[in-house]
Amino acid sequence: MTTVYIEGVGDFEMDAKFVFEQQDGEVTKAYYAEMNQKGVPGQLAVALFRAHKRSTAAKKYRGGRFRRDAYDVKNWSLSEICRLLARWNAEESGYIEWGWKEDPKTPGFEWVLYVILPQGMCSFHSASRLEGPDFDGEWDGQHLSKERILAFCDSVADHPQVEDVVMKPQEKVTTNPWDAMRQKVAR
Repeated sequence: MTTVYIEGVGDFEMDAKFVFEQQDGEVTKAYYAEMNQKGVPGQLAVALFRAHKRSTAAKKYRGGRFRRDAYDVKNWSLSEICRLLARWNAEESGYIEWGWKEDPKTPGFEWVLYVILPQGMCSFHSASRLEGPDFDGEWDGQHLSKERILAFCDSVADHPQVEDVVMKPQEKVTTNPWDAMRQKVAR
């Protein structure tokens, strides 16, 4: 839960799901402002939240300017996600696996950005590949990006200090088959 000040309402406690499902732009802006004060984790949470919220909205529009505008905001948010993840991993504040992979089954939106949060994998389709590494993994087959992003946002909001955020360093496990063989032979 995060507390935001809304003109005419005062302080208001809300969670990410409430903000995602409501339609008042002022509430959403107040939530973004509060989250952005939490440093890179909060900014990343906002970018993930915004990308998914705009993608969801774009799918409801039949076409025209509103749909195009929603996808423009989603694509800008994807570029922010990439920028923030590169910064997060470069500063050695933790490690989040992420990257791009081509999906030939979705023509026109064949690039997929994968982000593995502590809450699980999230993915976004895109017409073009943006900055960032290749993703070596596979999609987990679950349509849970929204739930995982909202849980991530709530975990960031629940921590009063940026240093306390859930994102702890994770070691990327790389297995060398030769090391396994050496261990067997050494026994």
